[in-house]
Amino acid sequence: MQTILGSNGQIGYELAKELYKNYTNELRLVSRKPQKINPTDQIVSADLMDFSQTKKAIEHSEIVYFTVGLPMDAELWETNFMKITENVIRACQEAQSKLVFFDNTYMYPKDRTPQKEDTPFFPAGRKSLVRSKMAQLVLSEMESGRLDAVICRAPEFYGPGKTQSITNTLVLNNIVHNAPVKIPVNKDTLRTLIWTPDASRAMALIGNTPSAYGQTWHLPCDTPHSFQDMIDLAEKIEGKPLKYRVIPLWQFKLAKLFSKNARELSELLPRYTVDNLFVSDKFKKAFSHFKITTFEEGIRQVLVENRAG
Repeated sequence: MQTILGSNGQIGYELAKELYKNYTNELRLVSRKPQKINPTDQIVSADLMDFSQTKKAIEHSEIVYFTVGLPMDAELWETNFMKITENVIRACQEAQSKLVFFDNTYMYPKDRTPQKEDTPFFPAGRKSLVRSKMAQLVLSEMESGRLDAVICRAPEFYGPGKTQSITNTLVLNNIVHNAPVKIPVNKDTLRTLIWTPDASRAMALIGNTPSAYGQTWHLPCDTPHSFQDMIDLAEKIEGKPLKYRVIPLWQFKLAKLFSKNARELSELLPRYTVDNLFVSDKFKKAFSHFKITTFEEGIRQVLVENRAG
C-alpha cells in the first residue's frame, strides 16, 4: 500500500496517476474530502491535525507521500503545518512506513547563488521560517535513523490543470483567457520552473528507489528561462503579440497596505529581482533515463490544451 497525503492538490493528483500507471494499484488517497483518481483507489477522509486520524490514514502503508498544501496564509502555516508534520512523522514511525516528503525552496537564500541540495537554509519571512522548521524536523529524524525518509525539493511550479503558482496565475492563465499578462518585478531575470507532472513522476521514482532514501533530492527541471522568454515563446505559439506589463516592486509594497494576498506574496518577491537558479544535476545523473519536459513543450501544452479544453 502506498498512501498520498494531500491527494487533492495538483502534485498529489499527478502522483496518483503515475504510481497507478507504473508502480502499484494499491493506493490510498487522503485529504479532508478525497476523490478517486484511479479505479482501485482507496479514499480516506482525515484531518491531519488530529494524530489518531493521521495514524489511521497511514496504517499498513509501505510508503507515505507528504504532498500536503495549505493556502498562502502565514498564520495558518504557523498554526497547522508543524503540527501536521509532527503527526505524520510519528504515525510513519509507528507504522514503520517510509516517508517521501515533498518540499519547496522557501528556506533558501533569495539571491542569485545556485541552489543545491546542500545549500544552507536562510529563511526570510514567516512562511519561509515554517518550511525551514518542517524540513529540519524531517532531516533530524532521518539523519538520526528514527525515520526512513527522503526529501524531494522543487522550485516554483508551472503546469497543466489546476496548477497553482505565480507563473500560472499571473502569466499563463491570463494568456489562455486573452487577458493582459502581469509579470512580477522583472521580465529579464532567469527563473527555474518545474513542470508539475515531472515533479510527481520524479517523486514516484525516488519513492520507489530504496537507495534514494536518507537524502535530499532536487527534482528535475529544464534550464532556466526569463519571463521575456515565456512571452516570446507564447507569441510564437499564439501567432500574435501579447499585452503584458511588469509590476514593479514598489507597487507590490503599496498593495500590501490594502491586500492580504499581496502581503502573503511579499516575502517571495525578492527572488524575482535576481536570477533564481535551482540545480537538479544530482537527479539527472542518478536517473539519466528520466525524460524532462522542456520549457517549450510545457508552455505549448498549457496554451494549446487549455484553450482546446
